[in-house]
Amino acid sequence: MKPALLLLLVPLATCSEPIAVQINTSSESSIYWSDGDSGRIDGVKFRLANVDAPETGGVGAIGGAKCEFERELGFEAKAFMVELTRDAELVITNNSGPDRYERNVVTLTANGQDVGEAGIAAGHLGPWPHRGRRALAKKPDWCARTLSAPE
Repeated sequence: MKPALLLLLVPLATCSEPIAVQINTSSESSIYWSDGDSGRIDGVKFRLANVDAPETGGVGAIGGAKCEFERELGFEAKAFMVELTRDAELVITNNSGPDRYERNVVTLTANGQDVGEAGIAAGHLGPWPHRGRRALAKKPDWCARTLSAPE
C-alpha cells in the first residue's frame, strides 16, 4: 500500500498553495468517512465544501435521514467516497475554516481529482454552494429523488 499525501492546515487558515505532507495510510486509514461529505483526516474533523451528501443516520433522528431512501443513498455515497480515496494521494487544496460543528470545511483532491466534483458527477453528492457560512441555495432534498429506470 502506498502512502498518501495530505495537506495539513491550521484549522482557521486558508491557503492558495497546497502543501503536501507524507502520512501513513497502511493498516489504520488516515481518512475516515462518516458519510459522503464529512469525516476525519488524521483525527481532525472535516466537511467537503459546497456539496451535500444524503444522511446515513437513522430516519427521524436528529441530524439523520429524512426517509429510508435517503439513508440508502447515504450509505452508497459513503462507499463511493471510501473507494475514491482508498490508497489515493490526498491533498486539501483549500480550508475555509470551521463550520458550526467545528469541522474544517475543505476542498479535497484524490490523485488530482476534486472529490466533491467526482461525487456530484457520479450522482452521490449534490451541489450546495456557500459563501462563507451562508448557503447560496437550498440543501438538496434526497427523499424527492427517484431511482432511474434500468435501460
